[in-house]
Amino acid sequence: MSPRSDAPIVALTTYVEEVSRPPWVDQPSAVLPRDYTLAVERAGALPVLLVPRFDVTPQVVGGWLDRVDALIISGGVDVEASRYGAQPHPSVQEARPDRDETELLLVAEARRRGLPLLGICRGMQVMAVQAGGTLEQHVPDRVGHDEHSPAPGVFGTHPVSLRPGSRLARLVGEQAEVPTYHHQSVLTHPGYEATAWAADGTLEGMEDPDADFCLAVQWHPEAGTDPALFDALVAAARR
Repeated sequence: MSPRSDAPIVALTTYVEEVSRPPWVDQPSAVLPRDYTLAVERAGALPVLLVPRFDVTPQVVGGWLDRVDALIISGGVDVEASRYGAQPHPSVQEARPDRDETELLLVAEARRRGLPLLGICRGMQVMAVQAGGTLEQHVPDRVGHDEHSPAPGVFGTHPVSLRPGSRLARLVGEQAEVPTYHHQSVLTHPGYEATAWAADGTLEGMEDPDADFCLAVQWHPEAGTDPALFDALVAAARR
């Protein structure tokens, strides 16, 4: 379904990765799984992609956010451990400093403005780190299983329990089965309330109770069948 001409604009963060498309080989490209943009379009909004920059500044991200109605911090690789004062675990992925810096500035400015904000997987971790929080660097060390990331490039599923009365619970229910792909999680999250957990205690959702719409999930709603989070974000964008 094509968005209407008056549809709200939802910005999504992306990677810059080397992509090969014959005859081009290892061409730096802005990329994001299409499921994200499809989910935004199905909710009635127009998706636009924000490309991370090494020379990003608060003024740059402010100019971007002047033009949009909501922001999604999308999933991706691990946040660099130094961003939250830790030494890297052997399992962590290669850092993307351009993406870390861009997204941390985006979250700070979006929260300052009260712009509707949704964090997905890495996005939830970025939001926690921006607030001064910390991350658990390798969940299997604690839980003893790989349910949250069962195989390379394959989404798993697991149940989550949501706190009754929370915004997340009102949107997806007090129990939900969710698509998952992560090996890190949020440990501390100043300014956010914890609102969803896996059975093994891993934090799966958090929200700012004082904001109109500012929440994050550790799972991947764009890979699932429940559009509630995207519908609610777009509804907030229309407001």
